[in-house]
Amino acid sequence: MFEKQGWHFFFLALLLVGVALLARGDVLAGQLLGISTQGWLWIAIAVPVAHQVMVWLLWRGQLYHGWMTNWFGENDFPVYKVLFTVLFVARPISLILLGISNFNTFALNPTLAYVLAGLLFVPFAYTMYSVAHYFGINRAYGIDHFDRSYRDKPFVKQGMFKYTDNAMYKFGFLILWAIALVFLSKAALLAAAFNHLYIWVHFYFTELPDIRHIYGRVTTDERR
Repeated sequence: MFEKQGWHFFFLALLLVGVALLARGDVLAGQLLGISTQGWLWIAIAVPVAHQVMVWLLWRGQLYHGWMTNWFGENDFPVYKVLFTVLFVARPISLILLGISNFNTFALNPTLAYVLAGLLFVPFAYTMYSVAHYFGINRAYGIDHFDRSYRDKPFVKQGMFKYTDNAMYKFGFLILWAIALVFLSKAALLAAAFNHLYIWVHFYFTELPDIRHIYGRVTTDERR
């Protein structure tokens, strides 16, 4: 159940050390609602850590031991979705608050920053459309850890998934970079980088082993 999680926490520790080393100068400038930018930065880091550790624990607990079903019965997946959604939504919200606190610390022409943010939004938006229209919201939540019938479903090859099996992690997280650019915030850019790198730790050491366990197969770039 907990295989490879030592590597998960090893890379998490490296990323946290990296954030601590880079959190200097303008990255820490500003405050919002009486909380320093340093405080908002670590909130914006703590949210994805809490989110991904929760997903790892509940996915593995359900997949191998049926924890959620034992605790909540037929409400196992709905309860999980609520917990997931709260932390998922908290990710961009915490980044927005951080961006406001650390506003205008990134020396880039605002017009160029907004154009770049718009360009990043396009693949993000198409990815979200593809998730909703082709992949399925429940499957994105990880219903395959709860419902054994999903083990026989084919991998999705439509929409953005036609071009890459790993669209959600490659392009879905671009919205965080776009938010950071809109606020021209060095701290938000650092938090966006942490989010995007840490989701790949989740993929390689939680999701990919689960895909192999559930489906017994992987796609070209090892993404369902």
